[in-house]
Amino acid sequence: MLTEAAGLAVLAAISPTALLVSAIYLGAANPRRIVLVYLAGAVAMTGVVGTAAFFALRAGGLEHHGQQHTRYGLRLGLGVLALLAGLYLLRRGPKAPDPAKANKGFVNRMVARPTALSAFLVGVLVFSPSVTFIAAVQTVATSKSDAVLSALGLVLIIGITLAFIWLPYVTYLIAPEQTARRLHAFNGWLRSHGHQLLVGALSIGGFVLLLDGALGLGGVIS
Repeated sequence: MLTEAAGLAVLAAISPTALLVSAIYLGAANPRRIVLVYLAGAVAMTGVVGTAAFFALRAGGLEHHGQQHTRYGLRLGLGVLALLAGLYLLRRGPKAPDPAKANKGFVNRMVARPTALSAFLVGVLVFSPSVTFIAAVQTVATSKSDAVLSALGLVLIIGITLAFIWLPYVTYLIAPEQTARRLHAFNGWLRSHGHQLLVGALSIGGFVLLLDGALGLGGVIS
């Protein structure tokens, strides 16, 4: 259960926007405070959504053997959603950068002028729930794990999902100059390949969920 949940959480963590925001905040006037508040907003969003999804699924009793078809039907549906989202992004293609509109978006304006409140709101907005995040949570919620293991699973999912905030922050505390330099170099690559990463993450997650759901509904796994 934890292995599957962690794998889906890794796919949920693939967010070029999250890392780009982290890099910008680490270059702000008060980087430690701003990044911590940004992380707090992300934790609040993923924590509330993850907990709500967990209890909603547990309320439906999807972890019980008698709910096998419903459980695997949910996974099949999430897989279809993930694949459709990946297909949509693939067909739309990456957005061409427009310097004239670089700072006109709501999130862009907040990131450009970071304050404690704006950083918290950016964390909430950037980490609004994704299909892969919900899929990771349902893996824990539909298992037969006890309360302790389930709580551990949720913490693991949230920790992995937010890796693009806390990992750069920890490395910045250890080696600020090297981290800033490497993030700047990596962000150049990320701006060019971020679209492909998102499509790939959604496609892989969708395929895994689709296969799992189909095998479960077919009685191959239980």
